[in-house]
Order: sequence, then C-alpha cells, then structure tokens
Amino acid sequence: MKKIITVCLTSLSLLTVKAQDISDAVRYSLDDLNGTARFRAMGGAFGAVGGDLSALNANPAGSLFFKNNCIGGSLSNFNTGTTANYFDSSTKDRDNKLDINQLGMVFVFNETSQKTNWKKFAFGLNYDISRNLDNAVTFNGTNPFNSVDQYFLSYANGRSINEAVPFGTITNYYFDELFFNEQQAYLGYNAYIIDPFNTTASNTDYYTNVAPGGNYYHSYSSNATGYNSKVTLNLATQYKDWLMLGMNLNFHFIDYRQNTTFFESNSNPKYSVGSTVDRIRFNNELYTYGNGFSLQLGGIAKVHKNTRVGFSYESPTWLRLSDELRQYIVTSGFGLNATADNTQYGTVQVDPQTTMAFAPYRFRTPHKLTASGVLLFGKRGLISADVSRKYYSGARFQPRNDFREENATISNSLQGATELRLGAEYKIKQISLRGGYRWDESPFKNKYTAGNLTTFSGGLGYNFGNYKLDVSYSHGFRYYNQQMFNRGLVDYARTKAIYDNVTVSLIWEL
Repeated sequence: MKKIITVCLTSLSLLTVKAQDISDAVRYSLDDLNGTARFRAMGGAFGAVGGDLSALNANPAGSLFFKNNCIGGSLSNFNTGTTANYFDSSTKDRDNKLDINQLGMVFVFNETSQKTNWKKFAFGLNYDISRNLDNAVTFNGTNPFNSVDQYFLSYANGRSINEAVPFGTITNYYFDELFFNEQQAYLGYNAYIIDPFNTTASNTDYYTNVAPGGNYYHSYSSNATGYNSKVTLNLATQYKDWLMLGMNLNFHFIDYRQNTTFFESNSNPKYSVGSTVDRIRFNNELYTYGNGFSLQLGGIAKVHKNTRVGFSYESPTWLRLSDELRQYIVTSGFGLNATADNTQYGTVQVDPQTTMAFAPYRFRTPHKLTASGVLLFGKRGLISADVSRKYYSGARFQPRNDFREENATISNSLQGATELRLGAEYKIKQISLRGGYRWDESPFKNKYTAGNLTTFSGGLGYNFGNYKLDVSYSHGFRYYNQQMFNRGLVDYARTKAIYDNVTVSLIWEL
C-alpha cells in the first residue's frame, strides 16, 4: 500500500490506493442487457439489425436503418433477488429500483443529388445505464474453522516480510497518517483483536485474542447502490446500397456506494491470561466515483436482400476512479490485562471518524469483438444472432507499478469470455411479438467464483404510426461466491442472483 500524500481539513485524508482487487475489476467490466424494451425483448441481438436506439451499443452502423428522425426513452424496473448459503444456513434478500434507463435521439440525412456513392448519413445521441449496480446480500451461519481475526493478522503480519507492520507504527501515529495495511492493523490492535508478541517499536509479529476452537457465528450484510452509465455520440454513413459504417464516442460515468456490516461471536473457552475477544462488529462504507471514455467501430453489409452481417469492435474503457472509505469497529470480551482476567469489560469502539479519500487511480476494462447476422422475412419478421468475445484477462489497474499483484491476479484468474445473443420478431399488422435469449460466459477461469449468466426475455410492441410503444420482460440468473473479505477470512457464501426486469419504451418518429 502507498503512503498518504497529504492531510486535508475535516478529517479528510488522501492516500494513493486502497486494496483494490479482482472484484472491482469485474464489477466495472461487466455489462447488463439494458436499453429499450425492444432491445431487451430480443436478447440484445441487434448487431446486424439496427433501427433501434439501443442497437447503437451493439453496432454503431445500426443508426442507418432508421427511416426517419426519432426520439425515445425507456423506464425500467430492476428487481434483483439473492439466495445465499453459508455453511448450510440459507438466507434471502431482494432489491428493487425504478429508473429511467435510456434516453436518445437519431437524425438521418439522405443524399439525393446522386453525385456521391455515400447515400445516407446518421447522427445519434443516446444515454444508457450500462449496468445497474444496486445489490443487497445478507447471510449468516456458524463457521467451524475461521475467525475474522485472520483478516487483521494478514495485514499486521503481512503476506511478506516487507508488508509486516512495526508495532510503533500503530501506536505512535494518527489513523490518517498510515498506509492502508497499517490502518487495518491499527483497527485490530486498538479493538484488542490482535496484540504484538513484544512491545518494542520494531516488533512485526502479532497474535490473536480470539479464542481458538472454531464455531464462530458470522452475520454479513452488503447493501450496494449505483450505476455504470454512458452517453454515446454516434456517427454513421452508408456506402452505395450495401455497406454501412459507424463510430461511437462513449463517455462513461460511475457512481457506486457499498455499505457492509460484519458480525462475529463465539463462546469458546477464555484465555487463562490476557484478553479474550468474543464479539466483533466491523463496518465499512465505500464510495467509488469517476468517469471514462471508450470508442466503438462497426460495419454492416447487405449480402442478400434478406440477409445482413455485421462486425463491431469495442475498445477498452479508460476509467479514472476515486475511492472514499470509512471504517469503524466495536468489540467486547474479557480481561484487558493480567489483573482483570475473565472480567467482562463491555464494549470497545474504535472509530477514527475519518473518511479516507484515496488518490485517483486508472482502470482499463477489456476490449470486445462482436460478429452478427440477421435473416429477414420481408416485413413480417426476423431472426438475429450476435456472438461476442470479451478479453477480461486484459483488464488492468494503473499505474501498473502500484498494482502489480492485483494485475497479476487478473491475468491468472480471468479469461476471454464468449457471449451469445439470439433474438426473434414477428409482426401481425401493428403488433410485434418478440423473444430473446442471452448466454454470457463467466469471466473467471474456474467458473466457480462466478458462473455463466443465462437470460430469457420476451415482449410486445404496438405501432401507432408516429409513435411506438414497447414492453419487455427479462429473467436472468447467475451463481457466484460472495466473499466477506479479500484476505484473511476468505470463506464465502454460495449465492444465486436472480435478475428480473420490466421495461417500457416510447419511441416518437419525427
């Protein structure tokens, strides 16, 4: 961890980094299937279809399939349910949110002078929530092996001799003057969870005050809110009657808040001397915000009057992020010293009342390639498919010298993942019937940290002439392991997340 570079007023301090890890990398690299109701209903398989405001996300050339200028917006209900199992104890949680998840417009210009082979131009501007970050997870159970003391020991003793925390550091400095690993050792020491083997300033060896024996009752809750959204500026042009080319300039915005509460208790026999901790409550409040930029290029070719193929490239998103973190801990136990052994001492609260503001860092998401095709049945309907490949192992925190371990973990743990989207539409006069399917491979090599995502969708549309009203419903699920901490206590709850979404879109052709 890096040193504090300055101290500001009102207990706000600046650090270079906190403990960013692979979960942060995956969180900001994944995309939801958000957008218009038509886009969602057809599984997002619009890479060669076009003619939809959210189709710009699949292929920038898709704006050329609008016959008229249009403007539209979408309202979505995001409903996420989780079922978590922790050492055979099962709990459920649910989060629900209503939001305007898409707004956009496209203007088309036809070249009628016949003096050039470039027959059509399109300009678009669209806002999308790329990923809804709202999530609530709660679980509890009795861990027969491990205590949270291992979290604090892993920072105090370090994973290498260079990371070990000298005893003088956590007794002679203010909280906001410490490295992140020293702060965690500070919290553990002042809450009596850990103690040094000797009290010299050079001591770097600590032991636990949590009695051994296992059977540690754990209760964990995580409540997250936020979004990963983007504004897209689209430019596209058509060459003759068979080739469409497009480009997107994407401006990304991230706002994420996560509050976690961890509780542990045990009734193991107390130590004969010294203090014994039997209750621990550890709270963390994280706020991450930032912005970034990405580029998309795409083309669609008419290979037959009823067949089109498409190809698109999405560059990495170059993000600049900042983190703010507030932590506090409360413990209770017995005997603070040799003269007060086995005497209940009530509670000890360690609250530095300091919000740590970490210096901005950069993160580069993986790039993505997509191949698409659509088979048209005149004006009656279509069947479409998109196949994408996203190279998660190429994600990187920067500056690289500050994140060598984290980037090595990304390279070793993540993989290139395939995504398949299928869509179909059938029209009966003014009514459109739609269905879709999405399969998104896990970004993790082991497939167990997070499994594959499967989503089924369907919807209806009605054409009023200049107005179109669309409704969709999608249901998806993914299994993953929810960890409480990224080191020390790394036991997890096996979790199933269920994503239900209802979207309503209104499109107005100008």
